[in-house]
Amino acid sequence: MSDPGGRPLRLAVVVNPRSGKGRGARAAATAVAHLRGRGAEVREYGGSSAGDTRALTAEALETTPDALVVVGGDGTLSGIVGLLAAASVPVVLVPAGTGNDLARSLGIPRDDAEAAEAALSGEDRRLDLGVVESGGTDTPFLTVAALGFDARVSDRTNRLRYPKGRLRYYLALVVELIRLRPTPFRIGLDGAEASSRPGTLIAVGNTESYGGGMPICVGARADDGLLDVVHVAPLGRLRLIALFPLLLRGAHLRRAEVTHDRVGSVVVRAPDLVVYADGERVGAGECRIRVQPAALTMRVPRG
Repeated sequence: MSDPGGRPLRLAVVVNPRSGKGRGARAAATAVAHLRGRGAEVREYGGSSAGDTRALTAEALETTPDALVVVGGDGTLSGIVGLLAAASVPVVLVPAGTGNDLARSLGIPRDDAEAAEAALSGEDRRLDLGVVESGGTDTPFLTVAALGFDARVSDRTNRLRYPKGRLRYYLALVVELIRLRPTPFRIGLDGAEASSRPGTLIAVGNTESYGGGMPICVGARADDGLLDVVHVAPLGRLRLIALFPLLLRGAHLRRAEVTHDRVGSVVVRAPDLVVYADGERVGAGECRIRVQPAALTMRVPRG
């Protein structure tokens, strides 16, 4: 595959080999073989840590490739999105994580070769980013920022030493259900003065889903210049458990205890606030979450 001038396309492939419990390495091998088979010049960059991935991405961008292919999950891409947004190189995602919520929202196929093909024949889309401002740090994110119950579950999961795997998450969920209490949120939308709105959780979405396909922010689009804010009122344990099946179907926004706003920015405060975005802890106590419109160029499959 060559550019209009006849020069072979030069592609950089950044790989997180550990993403998706080792799927990243296998996905990268398939993607690179496909791209080289189609005539592209491919240079691989593979690290063993988040720090390696960031450093290698910076190195790859310095070569000004025609496109940069990221093989990994939402967390891999989120960890380097600041570098990517500052560059003028289109980004292609080969989803190899456990959740892959961004890929789902953009219609990127799970087949590694098909996803990589977008580097050669895809179309460029300008996507928004969310930005969490907390503790003097600005952290960009791609999918959903979680505050309240689900963020505390993630926080407890990370602090537990055992059991391993999904059982650790389920234990954290049970513990937080036992400890369930309303969070005394104070919320201000689009610059309005913050007011008291206690609740169970808040989700601020640049895209619809998190957690591997839970559509918490139904209708959210990554190119509309807005963030979707979903607020769930204080609920008891049984009512919260009853809400989960609706959430999985994307039917929860019809419930009276759920409100949905589309905004350019939101301020949230609470004494025990924990903020997670793209699955990583990014703030506590107080935050401002804003949209950064058309901040990232992604090359995605056509149509």
